[in-house]
Amino acid sequence: MDKLLSQFLAVADAGTLSGGAKALLITQPTLTINMRKLEESIGAPLFERSSRGVRLTRYGETLYENARLMQRLYDNTLSSIADQKRDMEQGLAIGTGYSWWSLFLKDMVLDYQREFPGSPVQISLGHQFHLLDQLLSGDIALFLGHETKELNPAVMTDFIPLTEVHNGYFVRAGHPLLGQPRQREEIEHFPMVTSTPPESRHQRFFDPNRWRSRMKALFEQTDFVFGSNSLAACVDYTLATEAVLPHSHVMREHFEALGLRQLEVLDEATQFLVGIHVLKERRGEKRIEPLIERTRQAAARAFPPAK
Repeated sequence: MDKLLSQFLAVADAGTLSGGAKALLITQPTLTINMRKLEESIGAPLFERSSRGVRLTRYGETLYENARLMQRLYDNTLSSIADQKRDMEQGLAIGTGYSWWSLFLKDMVLDYQREFPGSPVQISLGHQFHLLDQLLSGDIALFLGHETKELNPAVMTDFIPLTEVHNGYFVRAGHPLLGQPRQREEIEHFPMVTSTPPESRHQRFFDPNRWRSRMKALFEQTDFVFGSNSLAACVDYTLATEAVLPHSHVMREHFEALGLRQLEVLDEATQFLVGIHVLKERRGEKRIEPLIERTRQAAARAFPPAK
């Protein structure tokens, strides 16, 4: 793939020229010159520069989505050729949040390896937008997560519903909110913990013209006292403080084994769909469709199906 486009993707993903240079193992002045060359060849500014780093312009967003597609096609082509040379089973490459890994995906993987001994398995744990990044990069075949209706249409993914969940609220034993049902407003007066802290580089996944208020809520969060992409760290913090951890209610038994307790909530819970995210361009592939069906069957054994 073209060197300047590869360097452009690295800068966009890092959010800074220095971060892009570090990832590429080149000097920042060299990268800065190359990005100016790319802007000159495109004939439009690709970055908005600030003291915090760089942000893609609307021209940069267009180039990013198309360059990422080119990179993905190139990488997939090389991968397919390598597979053909090795004539071997490709195995699994799946992304997931910790909840779905612990509740059913771990058992599915073990069953798969009993069926295909020695087949390689790659599991990427992370939050929704980190996994979407990996999906678009071709690092994983699909991932499990909540439905996100606000995605930019250019992202081009399919969502296959598996089940419905709602957020529960979890606290340490002896927390002041325990002992009686609470209104959500009362709960939210306490410090909040989040396992999905916002990352500004993921704003490109959204259409700002259609979902500006939703983007503001996601990426300008100030209503949490502690955030980490490690669920274990979030649990540790919640166990040691008066903070509240909102998380999928299906994790209740797992959290209780770790020492957390779920609050009783008077308000009606809002349901969210959880399912499989996969690239539209990969639907119908001989390895993708069986993996989707295997995942669907494994989820059906653990949860009621989505309505």
